[in-house]
Amino acid sequence: MLKFLFSAFYITSLLFGISAAIPIRNGLLPNGNFEKAPKPSALKGTRIIGSDALPSWRIEGFVEYISSGHRQGDMLVVVPQGAHAARLGNQAKLSQRMQVKKGTLYSLTFSVARTCSQMESLNVSVPPAAGMLPMQTVYTSTGWDSYAWAFRAAYDMVDIILHHPGVQEDPACGPLVDAIAIKELFMPRYAMGNLIKNGDFEEGPLVFRNSSYGVLLPPNVDDRSSPLPGWIINSLKSVKYIDALHYVVPQGRRAVELLAGKESSIAQIVRTEVGKAYLLSFTVGDGNNACNGSMIVEAFAARETVKVPYESKGTGGFKKAQLVFKAVSARTSVVFFSTFYHMRSDDFSSLCGPVIDDVKLVSHH
Repeated sequence: MLKFLFSAFYITSLLFGISAAIPIRNGLLPNGNFEKAPKPSALKGTRIIGSDALPSWRIEGFVEYISSGHRQGDMLVVVPQGAHAARLGNQAKLSQRMQVKKGTLYSLTFSVARTCSQMESLNVSVPPAAGMLPMQTVYTSTGWDSYAWAFRAAYDMVDIILHHPGVQEDPACGPLVDAIAIKELFMPRYAMGNLIKNGDFEEGPLVFRNSSYGVLLPPNVDDRSSPLPGWIINSLKSVKYIDALHYVVPQGRRAVELLAGKESSIAQIVRTEVGKAYLLSFTVGDGNNACNGSMIVEAFAARETVKVPYESKGTGGFKKAQLVFKAVSARTSVVFFSTFYHMRSDDFSSLCGPVIDDVKLVSHH
């Protein structure tokens, strides 16, 4: 029976031009780190020739196969994972078909670096969902940033597409991409009277074990398709999702670092009862990542606000904070952001900031 079903799918694929989809699994996409190279006959210098020449991927436009140590003018290209990456030039597109569970939320994690223009951008889509990652801000000294982007599967079969829409004078100019991975996400439930979902930030995108830079959550993401379930990234800049393997995390295995002052914030809208008092509690600290100095985390709820000072030595301390407020509507937005900008003291070019964790909202008597 299984053999018959597979044969039927294979024949259907041939008849309708459908490439065989790969079943979902958490981790790197097939050849997601581009270590399987095109055949030498499919390369013209670094440019890949042929839509199916890059194993497991379909390409359109000007796509290059870049090896670590490749020189572009005075710049030496460093690849974050393994020895190879793909560069998307003018109108270039990478896509891969996958078998998923319709209606399920998934996050993609991938590494990206710009190579020529400050105005480079990368479009990420799993139709009908689509998003654009602006790359004007580089958050790490290496030039490579890992991003997460989420989608809710509208079909059982989806196409994951990375597209560089720009047109430069040099057709090879465009973002480098590497280490593309996927993870199934689950919406956390309310627990022990806490009205905040995922207040410990344990549910979120895949974080690469061999990357010490965390994962950026892009700006302007609502809670319906957030890579951090339950939370809205309602700011101009990204926030960072960090793990206990590479950072000091106040509680559990995951937390959020606010990277860009008031331009970097997270929020959650919760159901409240008008006139009722609530207690918002949370933890503020640093991630033991050489982010030193006087920090302030601001929290807002209803008509109340609290500013929580934290003197960071960059070695991983933390403190508890709270805010009492009275609800003025049936829905209350709880917002967190950092007052100041900070740079890591060990390289003076990587943005950093205070860490928040363990967010709880309960009735206050």
